[in-house]
Amino acid sequence: MNPKFIKRIVAHYVREKDAPYFGPIRDPGDVAEKFKFLEICDREVFVTLHLDQGNRPICWDRVSVGSVNEACVNIRDVFKTVLLSNAVKIIGLHNHPSGRVQPSREDQVLTKKLVEMANFLGVKFLDHLIIGEGAYFSFQEHGLL
Repeated sequence: MNPKFIKRIVAHYVREKDAPYFGPIRDPGDVAEKFKFLEICDREVFVTLHLDQGNRPICWDRVSVGSVNEACVNIRDVFKTVLLSNAVKIIGLHNHPSGRVQPSREDQVLTKKLVEMANFLGVKFLDHLIIGEGAYFSFQEHGLL
């Protein structure tokens, strides 16, 4: 390798059509309804929903697929796609295969880290939802953001 040159990296934004479009987000129940499919997953899946200034969805990203009781979520992986999509707001979601929606200590720690990084990057972190069997838990609705 010639030491006078370094490689140029180009990031491409690729859109996949695997979810129907839905209108502006009004409340956590809207999001929970659209991501209801997470309640049947047999492993924890962490997803981010990217929004524009008018709370309209731009895209969503499946950030991590874990095991039956945890999903390893890397903060870098969350915000890589948020920045590429030019989102100004995001909502984090994950499921609990057990069906119970009560947040664990790890869920609370993750949420705090996500909020801190979003603030640092100038992105508004609106909510973190836990999807369970016929129910959901909203950190925003419970005053935990």
